[in-house]
Amino acid sequence: MGTVLKALLQQRHLQTVAAFNRHYDHLAEQIEPGSVGAGPRKAQFYRWLSGDLVGLPYPHHCRILTAMFPGWAINELFAPYTDLQSLEENHCRSTTLPQPTTADVEAVFPTRTEFIQSMPPTEILRANHRIDAMGLSLNLLCQHLSDSAVRGLVESGTTLRCLFLDPGGVHIRNREAEEGHEPGVLVNLTELNIRSLERIRRGATPDAAARIELRTYDQPVRFNITVVDSEVCIVQPYLPACRDVESPTFVCRKSPAAGVFDCFSGVFASMWENGNTVEKR
Repeated sequence: MGTVLKALLQQRHLQTVAAFNRHYDHLAEQIEPGSVGAGPRKAQFYRWLSGDLVGLPYPHHCRILTAMFPGWAINELFAPYTDLQSLEENHCRSTTLPQPTTADVEAVFPTRTEFIQSMPPTEILRANHRIDAMGLSLNLLCQHLSDSAVRGLVESGTTLRCLFLDPGGVHIRNREAEEGHEPGVLVNLTELNIRSLERIRRGATPDAAARIELRTYDQPVRFNITVVDSEVCIVQPYLPACRDVESPTFVCRKSPAAGVFDCFSGVFASMWENGNTVEKR
């Protein structure tokens, strides 16, 4: 039967990918010039219409769709429909009720695996000015991006500030026990990731090498935080007896009003300030 989005586009005679992307670019010019030309490709567009989706579209698509259909939540647009008239009547009634607030949280995924499937790190972390990351071993950056991709980032001007849980400290061993690992598993993984970034730093040009900053901290590990360009923040809690890949993942975007983004970017700034520098070797 298709999605609500399909029915709304049919009402506006925008159900072809060419017509939709013309309208998409028109709105992008007004609210997000960087997204002009970034509309969905044909196969992706028809998955939107059929509802054959793993998760919601990327945040920049969601922002354009929100502007295209004021008053409709993104999850409403991708819900299945049978009768548009009754759906619109129900929607009008629901919008008269107090709506829950989600602050500046754009997306929530049950696990990191589902987050990565919907928002691949290679897409989120490319062509940025600065990436701030803190947590345990920083696998999102160190394991999901190749050495050449990381080198390409810093050579093109991106600054990486990476704050690892100290592999020689007390709290990483506490976390190993909490996750049920054999002693040394997380220590060795963290040391491996630090050495990988050190190797990239040694092989980079002097300017690029200076853009890789590594620090450690030895405190109870609570959150994995990645802040991209002081605009987007990806957050995962470290839960008892639960590996980080199994914990919920939240995507926040900085907004004019104080919100979740400011809270977690502030946590990174404080922890970074008190971290211990990993000296160049």
